[in-house]
Amino acid sequence: MNMPVTRKDLMIVNMGPHHPSMHGVLRLVVTLDGEDVIDCEPILGYLHRGMEKIAENRTIIQYLPYVTRWDYLATMFTEAITVNGPERLGNIQVPKRASYIRVIMLELSRIASHLLWLGPFMADIGAQTPFFYIFRERELVYDLFEAATGMRMMHNYFRIGGVAADLPYGWIDKCLDFCDYFLTGVTEYQKLITRNPIFLERVEGVGIIGRDEVINWGLSGPMLRASGIQWDLRKIDHYECYDEFDWKYNGKKKGIH
Repeated sequence: MNMPVTRKDLMIVNMGPHHPSMHGVLRLVVTLDGEDVIDCEPILGYLHRGMEKIAENRTIIQYLPYVTRWDYLATMFTEAITVNGPERLGNIQVPKRASYIRVIMLELSRIASHLLWLGPFMADIGAQTPFFYIFRERELVYDLFEAATGMRMMHNYFRIGGVAADLPYGWIDKCLDFCDYFLTGVTEYQKLITRNPIFLERVEGVGIIGRDEVINWGLSGPMLRASGIQWDLRKIDHYECYDEFDWKYNGKKKGIH
């Protein structure tokens, strides 16, 4: 009697551009061997909007509303790089208060952006409860943005030499209240996520990237630091006034997953 033979044909799957994980901005042609990804071809260009051509006929001030749409989930960063360049080239001195305000806005934007990554990521691996907690906190960050800039997203707040307007009365107290509240949220996340054995089983040790591979692929930010490379532009480049603050960033000795 002949034993049944299991087929081992590879499967090619299109993830995007019309896919819940891509939101229309990226296509991945993924080759699968069972549940293992053995090849992946990224296809770019779905979000190209001719921004470079538009910039040819605009001043920096006129172009700032466009750059906020480069990354509409972390718009303060695109505004920052747009004004930091001319400031360095022209040796323009930014008032300390304005630089402090910028740093606050950048870090709030970082929190909001990371929360938007963390929430859907948890939902994708089957953890729905943290998703709602995370988006609750994210809305509070947007409340602060709206109070300071008039916009919850795409703020158009940075200017060459400073910011568009000073912080409104009472904004700093609201920001401090959020920081105190958010610390309790971080404790909740640790209970629901990083101390959850089911979560750890699904992600720990999966897709590890070593130091050399991270550098060769040009990864940056948390991905770079998680692979054991102590590199943070806020520490290395000292843009804005980050060099005036005493703070630490997290890093790992092993590869990321």
